[in-house]
Amino acid sequence: MAAPSKRTKRPTPVRKAWRSLTWLGVIIVGLFAINAAGVIWGGGSWTPKLALDLEGGTQIILAPKLESGQTASQEQLDQAVSIIRQRVDASGVAESEILTEGSNIVVRIPGELDEETRNRIESSAKLELRPVLLSSAATDASIDPSASPEATEPAEELSDTPTVAPTDGSDPNWVTPALQAEFDDFDCSTLDDTGANAAPADEPLVTCDVTRTVKYLLGPVEVSGADIADASNGTVQTSTGANTGTWAVNIVFNEDGTAAFAEVSTRLYGLKDQAPRDQFAFVLDGAVLSAPSMNGVITDGRPQITGSFTQESSKALADQLKFGALPISFTVQSSDTISATLGTSQLQNGLIAGLIGLLLVVIYTLFQYRALGSVTIASLVIAGVITYLTITILSWRQGYRLSLAGIAGLIVAIGFTADSFIVYFERVRDELRDGRPLVGAVEAGWKRAFRTVLASKGVNLLAAIILFILAVGSVKGFAYTLGLTTIIDVIVVILFTHPMLQLLAQTKFFSSGNPWSGLDPQALGAVYRGRAEFRKTSAVPARKAASSSREAQKRQTIAERKAAESAEPAKPDEKVGAKAGAGEGKES
Repeated sequence: MAAPSKRTKRPTPVRKAWRSLTWLGVIIVGLFAINAAGVIWGGGSWTPKLALDLEGGTQIILAPKLESGQTASQEQLDQAVSIIRQRVDASGVAESEILTEGSNIVVRIPGELDEETRNRIESSAKLELRPVLLSSAATDASIDPSASPEATEPAEELSDTPTVAPTDGSDPNWVTPALQAEFDDFDCSTLDDTGANAAPADEPLVTCDVTRTVKYLLGPVEVSGADIADASNGTVQTSTGANTGTWAVNIVFNEDGTAAFAEVSTRLYGLKDQAPRDQFAFVLDGAVLSAPSMNGVITDGRPQITGSFTQESSKALADQLKFGALPISFTVQSSDTISATLGTSQLQNGLIAGLIGLLLVVIYTLFQYRALGSVTIASLVIAGVITYLTITILSWRQGYRLSLAGIAGLIVAIGFTADSFIVYFERVRDELRDGRPLVGAVEAGWKRAFRTVLASKGVNLLAAIILFILAVGSVKGFAYTLGLTTIIDVIVVILFTHPMLQLLAQTKFFSSGNPWSGLDPQALGAVYRGRAEFRKTSAVPARKAASSSREAQKRQTIAERKAAESAEPAKPDEKVGAKAGAGEGKES
């Protein structure tokens, strides 16, 4: 006799439910463990960081550094705001405010400002690449005093116009008698700690290096920092690939910058016997960062800046240049600590508004779904726990800060989250009206509801992403929390709400259709459909079920069902009265 074939048993709804709940428990425990590890070892906290409007922070005002008589255009200021915002975001600071006030740029950072972020903001990183015309020790005279015999005359009597028009940035004709005299008399000690000076891009510049030990006379700008496509830091490698241990900044130019730098490097390499005119200075904010000699023709657009770099300083500079050179230089006008713009009272009002909204949702679900509403309440609690832990972890790891706009996103999410449960419950009720038993109604209703929930949450998530990309400032916080809670909502519906209904469907209270369960087939107007008859203590009499018309066995709307009920035969006691009346009529 052949052995019976073994069939793989499909997991029952109860097993599936417990499996999903187990995964949910793993997620919550995992989030809790990550947060605990951050608190113990990583400087984290059990509460999220608050944004500028709720906690206060630091305000830095940047003023344009221009030649006398010049003004910064609105286009330049807007471009500078965009670049500074990228730098601040790259440092992990969220909910910052960067805007223009008049001709100044105001940067407001929530919380205590660390030194690295301050350096990113205060260093305007306007990079210019200028050829070197003259160089000298900061305390010495020009390296070539014979080049300008009129240098001893009063500066106001010297000509400041080249006798012959220069042909390129390295042309010595740029060195007029007046410019030579300015260079000779220039004292680096009169400059600030950066050794910076300023001059229009189309004119020569007299300045010093960042250490204020060497002064330079540089030609006009030939390559702009705006042509930098990328920048990174790394150690200098020898031709054999050996690591020298010296940190440098590697630059990648765009197409225009590559072409311009190739032309300049070709010219300077041809001047290698005429030092210092074979040097090309990287000028950062008016100070010479490095002025290396051109040791070859660079046609690939990948030069390297070397100097007195550490790993940290080279990375900071690379990040600043990577996000773009500012169109103009800025100086720090002020740096102050500011108080919260809203404060704890507004935070309390926001939380109270959220609790009121949550309470209204709870009242509605209990009124509409009775005991089934408890699943909604529990789902909201689970979603709240996951959201809180996630925001706290993001606050620790990513620098996210919770603003009042972000709290508004969380409050709005309460309604969106409850909406998912309502869709599911109504699908289950529809299946009960069709005559299905509760266990089958839960599974069939889930298949129909899940597609609807995914479509709805997909639209919500897309709207949040678009809003986050297009918005600035605190509006980003609203979009961020809205998108985050949308994802958490789907997780809770899959791993908690549906499994709980699968388990509750096995209990006598819900499966018997108790009137207080919220899943009473008779109260829902269930239609008898053959074998799918409900077992209830107050079951419909057999003769009433037998007298149901064929149309009543089809899916009906509420209006159709009420119309059918009004057309049903009279109740048994009413029929007796009718017969009595009919008999009396015959006798008479």
